[in-house]
Amino acid sequence: MSGYGPTIEVAIARVRADVAQLHSELTRNELVVWTGGNVSARVPGADLFVIKPSGVAYDDLAPENMILCDLDGAVIDGTPGSGRAPSSDTAAHAYVYRNMPEVGGVVHTHSPYATAWAARGEEIPCVLTAIADEFGGPIPVGPFAVIGDDSIGRGIVETLTGHRSKAVLMANHGPFTIGPSARAAVKAAVMVEDAARTVHLARQAGEIIEIPQPAIDALFDRYQNVYGQATEVRRQKPAPRVRARTASGA
Repeated sequence: MSGYGPTIEVAIARVRADVAQLHSELTRNELVVWTGGNVSARVPGADLFVIKPSGVAYDDLAPENMILCDLDGAVIDGTPGSGRAPSSDTAAHAYVYRNMPEVGGVVHTHSPYATAWAARGEEIPCVLTAIADEFGGPIPVGPFAVIGDDSIGRGIVETLTGHRSKAVLMANHGPFTIGPSARAAVKAAVMVEDAARTVHLARQAGEIIEIPQPAIDALFDRYQNVYGQATEVRRQKPAPRVRARTASGA
């Protein structure tokens, strides 16, 4: 136990289980190789998030080895998994959570087609209704940044603030996706790879045709607000937050 009240303890346990399970979607959809890539999720009602440990095989990921961090990216001592090093992208995820309070989940992959666009520093144009639906326009490129501090997070926030896209292609690196939940961010990671692959194939056959902006706007609005079943995500209000603390209460 981490010394939080019962409501937060339950939320932490649920997020641990969700994050562990969602990593299987990255391998199932062939978005990662070896131990690369990561999923994180914000803990509702607390200034905390959960992320995978660094360099651990996907088959070995489980709720108990997910790592609980505060919004500065510091591991919460005395909690399950706290003896392991968190993902090397933890500082980037933390920066996103600090600066984009609407974000509930962050995902990073090296999926091959999306990463190929990132290697060229080229945005994915909005030439498919699926791209308009999910991303609301072209999928942008973010600046080059090295791993190890919050530089990648800064690039993500700078690129996606005020942008409808849930994905950014970090130059010479690969895609990062965000969402109101970790599951939504994983979906965006699957969709950005599908878009990158399809548009690449289309360009091999000839000129691609971009969708006019009014049609993009209409498609995005329909998909985000009308398509599918009504969900709690659309109606949900954010829970009040409590600040992170260690097991000792420090």
